[in-house]
Amino acid sequence: MPQEILLLEDDDSLNHAISLKLKKEGYTVHSAFTVKEALPLFQNKNLSLIICDISLPDGNGLDFCSRVRQESDILFLFLTALDREEDIMAGYRQGADDYITKPFSMAALTAKVGALLKRFPADVPKSIVSGDITLYPEEGRAAKKDHYLSLTAKEYSLLSFFMENPMHILSRNQLLEAIWDIDGNFVDENTLSVNIRRLREKIEDDPSAPAVLKNIRGLGYIWERKCEKR
Repeated sequence: MPQEILLLEDDDSLNHAISLKLKKEGYTVHSAFTVKEALPLFQNKNLSLIICDISLPDGNGLDFCSRVRQESDILFLFLTALDREEDIMAGYRQGADDYITKPFSMAALTAKVGALLKRFPADVPKSIVSGDITLYPEEGRAAKKDHYLSLTAKEYSLLSFFMENPMHILSRNQLLEAIWDIDGNFVDENTLSVNIRRLREKIEDDPSAPAVLKNIRGLGYIWERKCEKR
């Protein structure tokens, strides 16, 4: 399932732009423009991250962060125009995991979000089941019809990324960044195609006509089968 993010930003155009960008990256985004709107979203959603402005029309992001910290250790990222050192330190003292100052680039924000969620992943399920394929995240292994698959590290990472984001088209860039480009190193796109082909040979009944891991021409790839976390 896509990781869920609460975005608390009172600027309508900025809220929309950030929300759209994060959704394109594969996240589920719940937008709020006030603390009053954000509180029930925080309490009723299975969130992985909160992105929050500090200056808000009905309150203060620092106070909201403090309230969140009384109930949860969810990842918390401040996104604000307050760029003085004392402002940044106040954000961390209230319990923020990171702090970005405006103006900022969308690329920098999405990179920061991705890095945070990789460093501090949500609770790991014992297994993720999709048809006859079962992923065991804690063991770093996968099985098909109760027989463990012989996967390389990259093949396992690909399988894991697809099964954690089923029924969503994942672009080639998303896959390259998620699996290979952690250190900013360039990777030939042919590497992705080769690994997708090898993974299909191990998970598909007929790799030449894939029924699960499908190519969407011009857009990327999709795991076209529901997944259940157990």
